[in-house]
Amino acid sequence: MIKRTLYFGNPCYLRKKDLQLKIEYPEESDLVSKTIPIEDVGIMVLDNPHITISHALISELAENNAAIISCDGKHLPFGLMLPMFSHHAFTEKLQQQISCSVPLKKNLWQQTVVAKIANQAALLRQRGACDKKLQFLLKKVKSGDPENVEGRAAAHYWDRIFGSDAYFVRHRFGEMPNALLNYGYAILLAIVARSLTASGMVPALGIHHRNKYNPWCLASDIMEPFRPYVDKVVIDVAEKFPDEYELTTEIKRELLQIPAIDITIEGKSSPLMVGVQRTTASLSACFAGTARKLIYPELN
Repeated sequence: MIKRTLYFGNPCYLRKKDLQLKIEYPEESDLVSKTIPIEDVGIMVLDNPHITISHALISELAENNAAIISCDGKHLPFGLMLPMFSHHAFTEKLQQQISCSVPLKKNLWQQTVVAKIANQAALLRQRGACDKKLQFLLKKVKSGDPENVEGRAAAHYWDRIFGSDAYFVRHRFGEMPNALLNYGYAILLAIVARSLTASGMVPALGIHHRNKYNPWCLASDIMEPFRPYVDKVVIDVAEKFPDEYELTTEIKRELLQIPAIDITIEGKSSPLMVGVQRTTASLSACFAGTARKLIYPELN
């Protein structure tokens, strides 16, 4: 079942009542209070400094492996809350993750880079751009990607994805559509981190990313091949709202559809949130030694 992504941009009080998420608004508000089954919630985005959430609700959301995203004063996702563990064999899975050999990590990263570049190339083709260089670079990816083919492919990709006449520099704090990408990637990170914990893994222990200031190294690894799907949504949103320079509520509503967009894995279509769970389950199998292949989506 596809879980719901909920966005709260107005002052409200969120609490648990009979296994339901009870949403209550101030008396002066025109919004109507309502309830939602907690088991239906996958991601919850809190984007107002005057939101109050009860500890009982937080605990119940954690029990149901829901992710809570908190936004900063610029309305960009800043904090992410996940359950510490949600798999029945957590200790065993953790030990398998910690014991992963260096050669296996390098092989898994090679598979990840290949899948990412292949999806970037597919999106360029969809946009009517030439993908020959990315197809060439695909063949150059070695175990562990020691020559940083991923970075070279990304530079070529960003130069062309918004059109040959469009000047764009990908930067976390850059101008639009960077803010759209940041918001979309934050949602994707929450989806991947949530799925990793559900599969018994710790999102901090990566196969390639190892920045000591990044608590989501493994999530940063596994989300890479999914990024082009977010890019596609962002391109559509940017073209739909060409004169917007801020993250409006309407734009956020568009980006919050990311968990439900269709992706294809091994020839079968599924919502992105469900597909990510298949990917993290395959990663867990690789750590356990029962598989050698990561199952990633293929953008057509």
